Amino acid sequence: MEHLVQNWHVRKPLARSRGGIVATQNRIAGEAGVQILNAGGNAVDAAVATGLALATVEPWNSGLGGVGFMLVYLAKEKRVRVVDFGPISPGSLNPADFPLTGGMTSELFTWPTVKDDRNVHGPNSIAVPGHVAGLSLALDTFGKLKFREVIQPAIKLAEQGMAVDWYLTLKVAISAKDLAQYPSSANVYLPGGYPPVTPAGGALQRLQLKGLAQTMKRLADAGPRDYYEGEVAQSIARDIKTLGGILSADDLKRYHARIVEPITTEYHGAQLALAPNLTAGPSMLRTIDNLRGVKFKHGTPDADAFFQYAQVLREAFSVRLSTMGDISEQGDNKSPSCTTHFNVVDAEGNMVAHTQTLLSVYGSRVVLPETGILMNNGIFWFDPRPGGPNSLGPNKRPLTNMCPVIAHKDGRAWFALGASGGRKIFPAVLQLTSFMIDHGLSLEDAFHHPRIDASGGDTVGVDPRMPQAIKDALAKKFPTQETELVVYPTNFACPSSVYQNAEGEHFGISDVMSPWSGAVAQ
Repeated sequence: MEHLVQNWHVRKPLARSRGGIVATQNRIAGEAGVQILNAGGNAVDAAVATGLALATVEPWNSGLGGVGFMLVYLAKEKRVRVVDFGPISPGSLNPADFPLTGGMTSELFTWPTVKDDRNVHGPNSIAVPGHVAGLSLALDTFGKLKFREVIQPAIKLAEQGMAVDWYLTLKVAISAKDLAQYPSSANVYLPGGYPPVTPAGGALQRLQLKGLAQTMKRLADAGPRDYYEGEVAQSIARDIKTLGGILSADDLKRYHARIVEPITTEYHGAQLALAPNLTAGPSMLRTIDNLRGVKFKHGTPDADAFFQYAQVLREAFSVRLSTMGDISEQGDNKSPSCTTHFNVVDAEGNMVAHTQTLLSVYGSRVVLPETGILMNNGIFWFDPRPGGPNSLGPNKRPLTNMCPVIAHKDGRAWFALGASGGRKIFPAVLQLTSFMIDHGLSLEDAFHHPRIDASGGDTVGVDPRMPQAIKDALAKKFPTQETELVVYPTNFACPSSVYQNAEGEHFGISDVMSPWSGAVAQ
């Protein structure tokens, strides 16, 4: 029996400015980005500052131990470039060290279960982290400020510690059993053996992310490449070896982020730039291609629009799962993902759509003792079964779900958009893109409109707030299930966006149900 108990109406305010805006899942990190805009930085400078700050205020989602993709719209050049800092498996990874046990895992992907879940959590689940390399490459190529300058807000936040509010308590409690397996992680997140709690009516307590501020200071002084070739690299490799992992100093030294060209396409009068290669960008392009001939009604999306969305998404996922690897076709997995997405626009009209992640919540669940870095579990992106396009192997890049997009038209950036939420990401990005391009919805109306989720499997998830006529029409075509938009679990993706109108005014909005999300304007 369905457990549908929500009884509230939630809205997020729209940020508005002639200057810059940062829209992110954590408003404090967005404020760090705006601080850099106010110091003379551009959208990329602000994005790097925001991405680093997120490691200190939302560490279970992303951080120095993570990976990601950044799309950059350069207003003067009127083009988009992509910074790829995706995961790569360690060079000494041996698929034989990940034997199957005959079961099926239930976290995020329904892969066959590996012995001891060593691909899901622990030291052998760690892929080479690209976060620091990617952000520093973006800064050097497109930014105006130095790494030492843009990391300062993150250092201050790390020294201050995380405010222990109800949402932090919830996020730690959800993963407490896993975190307790690793003493260095429990030492940070489970003080006294329990999730941190600020007593009702008591002074706000703070959770110290031990070692992280010192690591950031080292990177500020020695430079970001120290993460891959210097003292920080040696410390990371030493900790992982002590814990029994295989990621080595050589793996770190070989890692370099790269700048690549986006996938580009024209869609109903707008030019779309998508992340290429092993992301959800190619699948997004497939759905866009299949919607080209559809004549949508201007205004509020109707039943036919959602039928079209469900149909093209189901087809795209069928192809994605059979030819690119990724997830199985089980469609009811609601395990939380840990990605975060944010967007930036500056006064000159430069835009950034940036997705960074640890993959699972708390990634590998391993906080490295010396550096305080929470590491990813990127090995879990690989199919543990041999012989497939996304199977485990050394020095390989896995298929990921990230789907940042930038739309531009008439010689200017229009909107930057993306989301967190695992396989639910690109269905959300597709619908929001269509809401604005095909239906002419404002940014605010698009983000507050109910969506569906058709991210694999036969069943289409439908937000109960959807008009009854649309729910009835979808139920005649597909198996449907009402899926509430709630704080936890994240049954739908968590999107954010910045937007520029024809007059050059900027707007920003973040995920409606995320308690900490917000768009911050200059």
